[in-house]
Amino acid sequence: MEAGQSAPHINADRLLGHLEQLATFGRGPGGTNRVAYSEADRQARAQVIQWMQAAGLDVEIDAAANIVGRRPGREPDRPPLVIGSHIDTVPNGGNYDGTVGSLGAIEVAQTLHEQGIVLRHPLEVVIFQNEEGGLIGSRAWIGKLPPEELDHVSHSGKTIREGIRFLGGDPDRLDEVIRKPGDIAAYLELHIEQGPVLYEEQIDIGVVEGIVGIRWWRVTWEGTANHAGTTPMDRRRDALLAAARFIQAVNRIVTSEPGRQVGTVGQIEAYPGAPNVIPGRVVCSLELRDLDDAKIQRLYAAIEEEARAIAQESGVAVRFEPINVNKPAPTDPRVRDVIEAAAQDLGLSTKRMPSGAGHDAQDMAQLGPTGMIFIPSVDGISHSPKEYSRPEDIANGANVLLHALLRLDEAPWVR
Repeated sequence: MEAGQSAPHINADRLLGHLEQLATFGRGPGGTNRVAYSEADRQARAQVIQWMQAAGLDVEIDAAANIVGRRPGREPDRPPLVIGSHIDTVPNGGNYDGTVGSLGAIEVAQTLHEQGIVLRHPLEVVIFQNEEGGLIGSRAWIGKLPPEELDHVSHSGKTIREGIRFLGGDPDRLDEVIRKPGDIAAYLELHIEQGPVLYEEQIDIGVVEGIVGIRWWRVTWEGTANHAGTTPMDRRRDALLAAARFIQAVNRIVTSEPGRQVGTVGQIEAYPGAPNVIPGRVVCSLELRDLDDAKIQRLYAAIEEEARAIAQESGVAVRFEPINVNKPAPTDPRVRDVIEAAAQDLGLSTKRMPSGAGHDAQDMAQLGPTGMIFIPSVDGISHSPKEYSRPEDIANGANVLLHALLRLDEAPWVR
């Protein structure tokens, strides 16, 4: 931005209009069904490409089926600054998760284009594919999308391999999209909070400290199935009763120390599953999340120790199987400072906070300095047709994205 030029602002009416138009793709009585690789997803992407081209971006679909729009910078040898998010939804989802960040990034590019602002760095606007199904598009960029996962079936009914082809990519050339640390100058992602903190505390902008680590286990309880009417209460080896005590223990242990850690038992199945049979086997889940991986492991150790005590007291056996590990992804402290300064320049209040949900930013953090901007979600609702962020909050978030991008472009520590 040249000296004396007034500070730019995005066109809020245009951004809100694009959000409303995008919401028509996959809209139904039960919410928005724009799951990855569906026809609604493909049609929405075609519309997004038109908006990206109108914003002066040179657009391509890469081999992983991510949409990438590029704009040259004054110093073309520099690595690009990257902004974006995703537009796929969960089944019966809402109209703000992912889309606010995606269309906000396009609006930032449109603003730069209209006001003739050329950054030092090249700019890339990326719409990652299938974020909701496991960060598929961004994992392809960091080379962590193994071939065997391409045959997993998505919510659309297509395998990931089929879905990538359906969206215009080529699953046989995924190695071409892999980027290495240092290949980007920085990454910024605007997103709705998906929780109640900013809304309840009446804070404009969340400055994300990092994306929490997530660990899942399958927990199996083995007792003895037996006749419910003929087995005395003191002679039972009831796997479900032991699992019930375990669920209470998880809640007690996780809440026993201060912090933002969470623990959840979200699935449970009892076998053989008849009203007149004592459950002989129960399989349940355990999920722990926190920004500190050491805390996750400490909580798990305490939970496992208590589970084994419950099993011994109940006359059953228990087995833990780890099934998923996502390590915490801290954002770059320098990018946090940039986001905070941009918000303060715009007269907006801020709060530093973790992200309890996963985002493409956690993959991008492996490639370069990364930051996330949160805006309030009304009543903390997300992944629901009731998901809503107010127009003024959406405009605030997009303006912070724009001003943080301008600050990053001139920051001496950014490559």
